[in-house]
Amino acid sequence: MAKKSLNEQAVEILRIAEETGVQTNFFFVTTFKRYQVQLSNLGELEKAIKETGTLVTKEYVKGRANIYVNPAVTEYNKTTDSANRTVTTLMKIIKGFAKEDEERDADYDPLMAIINGDSDGEE
Repeated sequence: MAKKSLNEQAVEILRIAEETGVQTNFFFVTTFKRYQVQLSNLGELEKAIKETGTLVTKEYVKGRANIYVNPAVTEYNKTTDSANRTVTTLMKIIKGFAKEDEERDADYDPLMAIINGDSDGEE
């Protein structure tokens, strides 16, 4: 199974969210916005890595140069891990919302709906 890019994951998450109707849920919306920020940060980090490379040189007072991994690489890896966890959270929200809908449908009682103020007895 081929891994999806983060942007492909975002499109898929939105599609699934719309199917379940969760796209207006507060927790979904705020978590998805955070995911979009992470995607933006990843884009900027990728650009920085392409421009400066994966290795950087630091020179000290005595003029000696040491080679280090570009800090953008470390931040990119951290942000990718965070974005992947955010995707997991989004999917849990979607699945939880879908499960609540199923339970609500299974527990629906037209008589109780009328008693509770639903005048026509329908969902």
